[in-house]
Amino acid sequence: MNTTESSSLYDNLEQMDVATILQNINEEDKKVAHAVAKALPSIGSLVEGIIPRMQKGGRLIYIGAGTSGRLGILDASECPPTYGVPHDLVLGIIAGGDTAIRKAVEHAEDDFEQAWQDIQQHGFNAQDTVIGIAASGTTPYAIGGVKAAKAAGLLTACITCNTNSPLAAAVDFPVEVVVGPEFVTGSTRMKAGTAQKLVLNMISTSVMIKLGKVKGNKMVDMQLSNKKLVERGARMIMEATGLDKEKSESMLHQYGSVRAAVDAFHQK
Repeated sequence: MNTTESSSLYDNLEQMDVATILQNINEEDKKVAHAVAKALPSIGSLVEGIIPRMQKGGRLIYIGAGTSGRLGILDASECPPTYGVPHDLVLGIIAGGDTAIRKAVEHAEDDFEQAWQDIQQHGFNAQDTVIGIAASGTTPYAIGGVKAAKAAGLLTACITCNTNSPLAAAVDFPVEVVVGPEFVTGSTRMKAGTAQKLVLNMISTSVMIKLGKVKGNKMVDMQLSNKKLVERGARMIMEATGLDKEKSESMLHQYGSVRAAVDAFHQK
């Protein structure tokens, strides 16, 4: 039996009081970061493989079903506003299409051929990287997608929470984060989902840093899509230039990004 499907370490959950339920969930959650730590070498190898490909125009493509697919979409959708990159540089594709983001689409994850068809709708090139996300490591949608991508010459990887899975066997860079049984047996949106989110954070953040999208520790290319981000950008300019808030905001609006404003200031 896969670890993700093994029986919870706790029983009679319905008889627990709320405080005990929360404490036990928290105890299980504490195990996740330690499990991710054990996978750091694998994550590092994957990131080192992604960076030169994206420097040559490749994209990062996540594929998955259910929670795994949603987490890929979440990570991908946050890259443009955070780092100012094009919306198609990091893609999240979910079995069943956009409808499945909010509502489960019956049997979508069982289609071995569909993921590659979905990828092709966005076009692809040999520098792209496809990462299949599946807690079980057995989801046909993810397995079929990475196999077809690998056959087409793309770099392939996976994020799974079981060892020796069919998904891991199909890719160039398997990342296996074994978090153990879920508090509610088989509910992989819990620890497994948390582990996947942590790994996705690591991959996209480290890649974007190495692509030059961060300066110092600041998101200098972030999109100025709301008042909070404009204020954050102005503070960054103030710190980098010594200008007051009014002038910093003025330069931010004039040049459109923290990076451009600071560069313009230093060129004067």
